[in-house]
Order: sequence, then C-alpha cells, then structure tokens
Amino acid sequence: MTMAPMPADKDPQPGKRSAVRHFLPALLIVAGLALGYVLGLHQYLTLAYLAESREALKAYVDAHSLLAPTLFALFYAAAVAVSFPAASVLTIFGGFLFGWILGGILVVVAATAGATALFLAARSAFRDTVRQRLGGVAAKLARGFEEGAFGYLLVLRLAPVFPFWVVNLAPALFDIRVRTYVAATALGIMPGTFAYAYLGRGLESVLIAAAASGKDLEVADLVTPQITLAFAALALVALIPLIVRKLRAMKDM
Repeated sequence: MTMAPMPADKDPQPGKRSAVRHFLPALLIVAGLALGYVLGLHQYLTLAYLAESREALKAYVDAHSLLAPTLFALFYAAAVAVSFPAASVLTIFGGFLFGWILGGILVVVAATAGATALFLAARSAFRDTVRQRLGGVAAKLARGFEEGAFGYLLVLRLAPVFPFWVVNLAPALFDIRVRTYVAATALGIMPGTFAYAYLGRGLESVLIAAAASGKDLEVADLVTPQITLAFAALALVALIPLIVRKLRAMKDM
C-alpha cells in the first residue's frame, strides 16, 4: 500500500520574512545615508572644497567628457535617494563643471530618479501603516492631496519652503501614482535647478575672490532676493488652478 506524501512544512515565519522585504528598501536608504557620513562626504560637498579643487575637477571633466557627467548624475541620484543634504551645492557643482544647460539637465534627471527611488521605498515601508491611522480631518486632507496631487506637488517643488527630502517623502504617505510624482517632480524642480546651475556657471571669479580673502563661501551668499522672489512667484502661479478648483467646488456645494 502506497502512503500519501506528507504535506510540505509551512514556513514558520512568513510574516517576519514579508516584513523584512517590506522594510528592506527603507533600511538600505538609511544605511546609505549613514555610510555617506561615515565616509565624510559632507566635508567635500561644500563650496570651500569646490574652490580648493576646481582646477583638478575641471581637468577631470575635460579628460572624461562622457564618464564625468555620468558619474556626476549617478552620484547625485544616490545622494537624493538617501536624503543626503547636498542638493543645492551639488547643483552648483553641476553648473560649474558642465555649464548651466548640461548641468541643469543632468540634475533634473538625476534628482527626479533619486527622489522617485526614495518615494517608492518610503511608500513600500510606511504608507499602509500611516493610512490605517488617518482619520477625521487628516483623512480629508489626504483625499484632497490625492485628488489634486500633481498641482499640490508642483507647488511644493516650485516653492522651496520645505527641505527637498521632506517633499520627496511626504507624497509617499498618500495614494499618488508614480507617473504623477515623476512628472510633478521633474517640472517643479526645473526653475530652481537651472537657476542654481546658472549660479555655478559664473562661480569662478567668486571662488577666486573668496579664496583670496580667506572667507568661507556659503550657498546663501549666492542666492539673491530676486531669485527667492522669482521662486515664490512661480509657486503662486502654479497655485492658481488649485484655488480656482476649490472655489468651484465650494460654489457647487
């Protein structure tokens, strides 16, 4: 008499394995951020380092016309993905090394890719947990953000009121399509990106003067009130369709 095969043993810890896969992208991002600080990258991503190394960096770019922009874009995307606080400085680096047009294009592509990677990782790890706890006013705000996701995110990108990494993460808590996130991010960061890249394009004389005077140059020293007002104006223009939509909705009630 042939005995029936014994049923295969079930995985005794399927929940734990699922949780590990669930949080693994977020853990990798945190590990990448920690590694950046351990390697001391924050010491190099400064205008002071650019002033000291500008000739060597430009010589490398001239000698490696394809490799240099590729490495820059990959590094920028990785820095954004792990929320390393160097977006403004790196954008100025890009304009300085590659010119404001190519530098701006590289930054838009790399920043969008890095922000999307962070968005996907955060959504995988935290969205379901947070949404289960939303209620009342918070739930209504979430629905409002989701209904006008492109417009809201575009305004947040145009107006640099919140840190770049905060705007990268916040939409992950809502039900926003990836293509909407990518489109609003790429379009929203273009004005600021090309403005900072243009600052980098004309930085040579400023760096030389700062080095001669012994003064440590900061990004804030380069940003004029006119640029800040321009960002605010762009954000207000982007906000107009959202305001009109809300007014129409209130009128129809």
